[in-house]
Amino acid sequence: MRGLFVTATDTGVGKTEVACAIVRSARAAGLDVVGMKPAQAGLVPGEASDAERLRAAAAGVEPLEAICPYSFAAPLAPAVAARLEGRAVALERILEAARALAARHEAVLVEGAGGLLVPLTERETYADLAVALGLPALVVARAGLGTVNHVALTVEALRARGVPLAGIVLNRTGAADDPSVPYNAAEIARLTKCEPLATLPFVGDIAERGRALGSLIAAKIQF
Repeated sequence: MRGLFVTATDTGVGKTEVACAIVRSARAAGLDVVGMKPAQAGLVPGEASDAERLRAAAAGVEPLEAICPYSFAAPLAPAVAARLEGRAVALERILEAARALAARHEAVLVEGAGGLLVPLTERETYADLAVALGLPALVVARAGLGTVNHVALTVEALRARGVPLAGIVLNRTGAADDPSVPYNAAEIARLTKCEPLATLPFVGDIAERGRALGSLIAAKIQF
């Protein structure tokens, strides 16, 4: 399978935003890539879900159920949200959906939920999914204070499982910076031996932000 697994150090760091920008830019460059969200939770009526945003980034070439096998109402880890609804998430069903997408497209970008060790099923985390998919992982993290530790732990967990590291992206999710921002990329590079691909700027206009992120990341991502 050709593609990319996009994970994060935490929830709310802009992982979906970055994933959509990569899909959109790759398709604009001529690569037939689609996004996949194996499981999503915390659906809000009237707001586009992560899966819907990924689908839109790929121009809607696949039905929603093909790119997102599981959706849950509660804003919790998929395994927990499924348990509350009397349901269960099966890793094999997700892998089958990913293989089906890979058979129809040149590459698949698979977006996790929250951090790498978030419970996906009753037995597996997203780290187990990354291993099963066999895709390199892109780590999205906040640009500010606390990110050095979070990134280093995530990279260590990936390497311990033999998951190739495609890169690290530091993302500004707000206009204000803290004093750590100018130093974090260098510290992460020193600790992980992987220099972040980019420290993304904050762009207030949502539409323009997507274009800005895509132009900064796309050329550095290899599917």
